[in-house]
Amino acid sequence: MKHALLWVCILLNVNTFAQSFTREDSLRGSITKERAWWDLKYYDLEVSVFPETQTIGGRVVVKYQVLQAHQVMQIDLQPPLSISKITQGDENLSFTKDGRNAYLIALKKRQQVNNIESLTIHYSGKPVVAKHPPWEGGIQWEKDAQGNDFIATSCQGLGASVWWPCKDHMYDEPEGMTLKVTVPKHLMDVSNGRLTKVTDNNDNTKTYEWTVKNPINNYGVNLNIGNYVHFADTLNGEKGKLDLDFYVLPENLEKAKTQFKQAKLMLRAFEHWFGAYPFYEDGYKLVEVPYLGMEHQSSVTYGNKYQNGYLGKDFSGTGYGLKFDFIIIHESGHEWFANNITYKDMADMWIHESFTNYSESLYIEYYYGKEAAAAYIIGNRKGIKNDKPIQGPYGVNESGSGDMYVKGGNILHTLRQVVQDDALWRTVLRDMNKTFYHATVDGKDIEQFISKKAGRDLSKIFDQYLRTTQVPTLEYSFHRGKISYRWVNCVKGFDMPVRIRLKDKGSRMITPSPDWQTTRMKSKEIDVDPNFYVNVSRIEHAK
Repeated sequence: MKHALLWVCILLNVNTFAQSFTREDSLRGSITKERAWWDLKYYDLEVSVFPETQTIGGRVVVKYQVLQAHQVMQIDLQPPLSISKITQGDENLSFTKDGRNAYLIALKKRQQVNNIESLTIHYSGKPVVAKHPPWEGGIQWEKDAQGNDFIATSCQGLGASVWWPCKDHMYDEPEGMTLKVTVPKHLMDVSNGRLTKVTDNNDNTKTYEWTVKNPINNYGVNLNIGNYVHFADTLNGEKGKLDLDFYVLPENLEKAKTQFKQAKLMLRAFEHWFGAYPFYEDGYKLVEVPYLGMEHQSSVTYGNKYQNGYLGKDFSGTGYGLKFDFIIIHESGHEWFANNITYKDMADMWIHESFTNYSESLYIEYYYGKEAAAAYIIGNRKGIKNDKPIQGPYGVNESGSGDMYVKGGNILHTLRQVVQDDALWRTVLRDMNKTFYHATVDGKDIEQFISKKAGRDLSKIFDQYLRTTQVPTLEYSFHRGKISYRWVNCVKGFDMPVRIRLKDKGSRMITPSPDWQTTRMKSKEIDVDPNFYVNVSRIEHAK
């Protein structure tokens, strides 16, 4: 997504990198000194939603640990919402704004290292309305077919501060949180974690209390409000019994009972490839919303109109894209890559999107075989633009190219060929989710982990595919019974092995470099294994 998901729309709506960045970008995207000194521990969020006026209001208790002595804290909230009061203990605190979104809070109590402290922030207003969710997010105020309010949040990239005050940077996650959401009595809120309490209020409203027991990234927190009906199932998974809960509009209940069976199929496949679902304590939910969908943690949202493919389309052109519901499979894949393993900086959004795009092909492989999976991921290559690097600029809340989806998936598919050991490759994926369990990471953490597990230095491959737009080209020529070959259109030192197929001679691995290499070979024509994302060019004679 500009927001984490749907690669197709990214490719259609991709934004160019900003040519210059402002202090506003740095306040949003960097670990400022007003953020660095404290470690987020817990949020207790209470919010009331008023559909008639399209306003919200409430308060959040921020629990934190002091890492360094400092007396100014940054909290973010986007206009037109505003903070009305901040307290710590019995004292009101003063605060000022720095730019549009950053509130700088002057703390009176001496902040002593290792102490656990909390403060309470009160806020209200009319939040940003989502223009094109989830890519241009905010709060969406819709009506269902019966005229009931149908409301949802989506905010990756834009930031959770579009609807509640928080430490709006991905590097620091709370260890858990509580959401208490008050809505009109005839509606229901579905949020993250488990529903622990429902309170009937005396003003024709109800309050739904949800408890999250795992670390959660800011954009993964969501509100989904509607005239929901509920059904449930369980999965006997790798960590025991996993509760599955489904919330849909009444008119879609029967369709959902059929279509949502894919959630169980997805969980079996992804537990095989990636390890146990990361949030057994919070359960798994699939929730109908008025937009296409998003990977909100333990509260995956769905709007794919109860059909397979991406709104009924298969962009791979293979037919395999119609074997599954894209939103159920892709958005749920983010539970491992986005919600379990989370980027620290938006520049590394490729961690979320490349692995999750790749997960689609692994789902196909689990149920339809390795050849089908390869056909699907190769078929999607026609969507690659190579317009900008996949890795974005750091510290300014900016992501890389939308190619992080399809090209990113093809990078991982190519790396699997380089590893040449399917069992080891599966171990890499599973161990990654163990090593970085509930963690925030830099791109380099992932790159170095894969290299170490694979037993070879893959840094030049990552440099090539993540940080340039160049597709490496195998250039070769035949002369007097010998073949000469090299990599061109590549970074210095690029040394990726590649499998070539010889006419009537089977296949073999070669390891080209940017320098010419020559070996004896009788064949006069070669093909490069299409599972490698490379180009190939025959020339008359190497100089």
